[in-house]
Amino acid sequence: MTVQTPTTPPPVRRRVVILGAAGRDFHNFNVAFRDDPESEVVAFTATQIPDIDGRRYPAELAGALYPDGIAIVAEEGLEDLVRDEAIDVVVLAYSDLKHETVMHLASRCIAAGADFTLMGARSTMLESSVPIIAVCAVRTGVGKSQTSRYLARILVGMGRRVVSVRHPMPYGDLAKQAVQRFATYEDLDRHECTIEEREEYEPHIDAGLVIYAGVDYEAILRQAEREADVILWDGGNNDLPFYRPDLMITLADPLRPGDEARYHPGEANVRMSDVVVIAKCDSASPDDVSAVEASVRALAPDAEIVLVDSPVTVEDPTVVEGRRVVVVEDGPTLTHGSMSFGAGVVGAKGAGATEIVDPTPFAVGSIADTYAAYPNARGILPAMGYGAEQVRDLEATIAAVPCDAVVSGTPIDITRVLSVDKPLTRARYELREREPGQLEAAVRRALA
Repeated sequence: MTVQTPTTPPPVRRRVVILGAAGRDFHNFNVAFRDDPESEVVAFTATQIPDIDGRRYPAELAGALYPDGIAIVAEEGLEDLVRDEAIDVVVLAYSDLKHETVMHLASRCIAAGADFTLMGARSTMLESSVPIIAVCAVRTGVGKSQTSRYLARILVGMGRRVVSVRHPMPYGDLAKQAVQRFATYEDLDRHECTIEEREEYEPHIDAGLVIYAGVDYEAILRQAEREADVILWDGGNNDLPFYRPDLMITLADPLRPGDEARYHPGEANVRMSDVVVIAKCDSASPDDVSAVEASVRALAPDAEIVLVDSPVTVEDPTVVEGRRVVVVEDGPTLTHGSMSFGAGVVGAKGAGATEIVDPTPFAVGSIADTYAAYPNARGILPAMGYGAEQVRDLEATIAAVPCDAVVSGTPIDITRVLSVDKPLTRARYELREREPGQLEAAVRRALA
């Protein structure tokens, strides 16, 4: 008689969906799920970024447990996805959401039968062998880029080899974008960077610095460590850093007072901060600056508060003075950031424009769609350029607006990526500490 030995059934893997926007979602998967035999990520959902859904997270990045890659689907079908695929857990992994919006997402998932979870710093931040200085924010469009440039100059002045790593914006071929290093304009062209990517990378290149981005932030970190004494994390939206910081700096915006306690994960950034920079103090009312300062002290009583101005200069005021202008602003500031103006408007008014022409009636294609989705942007032209079609629509909209000149408030020279048939000048902005030396002192303490 043969006695059969009972076999242990294979473990049942929990079925997971990750809600994302082509950035934090991929990072959370890479660090927490890619090699986890107890979980099966069924899909990523996509929002905020045009034309991301319908693609796949490639097998080359997804790992051995996912030989066919992972589907990326639209968030609109979330409830059906949870029910049809018997999803156990939904993980929220994108940023700049009202706290109320987060709980609406949670309610949708719970009602459909799944658990809903957020991943915190301990489970998603990678450790580095070199010091990390992180620049984060309470909202998109508060001034992270100018702060990162300012800190880079401080570090270079201290004799440090500084390399920046930017929060991901992988909108193209994800496998090819796993690790991207930018040191020249040719690198931008080679990687077929969108306007949004160029807005973040060009200022670092202009300063003679190296900046990394991509999809696999473990691989990016290990490569960056080989050429850096200090890594500067240049955050995106109001997301948490991907790397554990030795100095955590968060920017708060007195033009949007109260948002430091109303948005996810911006509030978490404030609570984690060593330093909170209240930006744009020269554009905000003293009462709003004081309100933000009081709010920050309540959320992060041990954080140092640094007040800074964000002075705007126009390269050629003669292009603007006495003329009717259309203003092009940084796209995410107007969309995710829900602002109604940026540096371009400030610069145009300061340079004596007689009128800021509303481009809304002349919007073409995807630009008209942007105004429908983000009505706060009407009156200003958001520099949307996530793909070739949007760039063409932006170019056509500028051409259609009846104005004398263009003021560009984006951090890049947009004429590198599209043709402008009117005189154009750029509005630039930098950081100016009201009490000079505070940020350098904070950097020296962190690196000591």
